[in-house]
This record gives sequence, C-alpha cells and structure tokens, in this order.
Amino acid sequence: MKEGFSIEQMEVGQSASMNKKVTETDIDIFAGVTNDFSPIHVDAEYASKSIFKQKIAHGMLSAGFISATIGTKLPGFGTVYLKQSLRFKNPVMIGDTVKTTVTITSINKRRKVVVLETICTVANKPVIAGEATVMKP
Repeated sequence: MKEGFSIEQMEVGQSASMNKKVTETDIDIFAGVTNDFSPIHVDAEYASKSIFKQKIAHGMLSAGFISATIGTKLPGFGTVYLKQSLRFKNPVMIGDTVKTTVTITSINKRRKVVVLETICTVANKPVIAGEATVMKP
C-alpha cells in the first residue's frame, strides 16, 4: 500500500487535485448509502420545478471528493481527519466534472498536523470552498 507524503516531505503551498464526473448513478447510490432521498436529488419532476430546473448532486457527495483527494493524494494514505469546514457555493449537476484541489496552508511538524485549503470547482466555478485539518501519523 502507498504511504503518501511523510510530514517531512510536505511543504506549504504544495497541492494535489483529482477530477470526478458525477453521474445519476453516483447520486442514487449516495442517496441509498446516506438515506438522504431529498426530492431535489432523486425526483426529476420535483427538481424540474426548483430554482435549479433539474436534479442536483448532494453537497456532501462533492465533499466526499475532498476526503478522497486528502486520503489518496495529499497528504495521502493513513491521513486522519480532525476537522473540515465547508461553504456550498453552487450546485453540481448530473454530468458535471468536479475538480477537487487541496493545498497545504500550514504544517505543525511536531504534532504532525496539516491544514489544507479545500476547493471543488466545476468549469473553474467554485462549488465548495473550505478548510481541512488533518493528522499524518
């Protein structure tokens, strides 16, 4: 199994990204796993009458992409979440490709704690902005 970056290998400003195209199946599976069947996510007729005019992805589905980027890219495998703030800025629609970028903003090497700016975008437009605090054992 990959180790990811050690605390000694990390630097402020270092970043990593990943992309994920959101499908209707992704939304349906997320609804089933979380039991969040809000009609804006799963009912096309209801969603067509909303301000979005169509079904949208759960905000926490996109937030999960942040976790995936942190856990597999930077800092990588073995990282433990301590805290995450999220600001939902725009909806994610079926077929959108979400680009998730995490950037190190501070490192406490003694405590092995890393703070990251976390951003999800669709076509360069922010959909989520936040900050994560993680530990890299």
